[in-house]
Amino acid sequence: MWKEKHTKTGTERQQEELAALLRLRDQDIDTSNIAEVKDWSRAVVGKFFRPIKEPVTLRIDADVLAWLKSEGPGYQTRINTLLREAMTGRSRTVQPERREVGAAARSSRRAAPR
Repeated sequence: MWKEKHTKTGTERQQEELAALLRLRDQDIDTSNIAEVKDWSRAVVGKFFRPIKEPVTLRIDADVLAWLKSEGPGYQTRINTLLREAMTGRSRTVQPERREVGAAARSSRRAAPR
């Protein structure tokens, strides 16, 4: 019983060590035993970053889904990549035409000569 009360788990110890490090000023941290990285050519940006994923239901045209799946495994990752590129403006593909919706679309259809 005494051991259970007075023995800390690894997580508790780690939290205490991290809290102690956060209290230190940068110049008080001894980094002399850490080798300086001089060659960053093999570094990978975002290697350990994993955004939180949200499960969703998405309706996609059958031909688009067939194309995504025809590229092999990982079609959901490709969908996410394409959406992220569109979101950040880094897309290399042609942007789809925007269709008018609602009253603006109906009025422009009525006004168009036949």
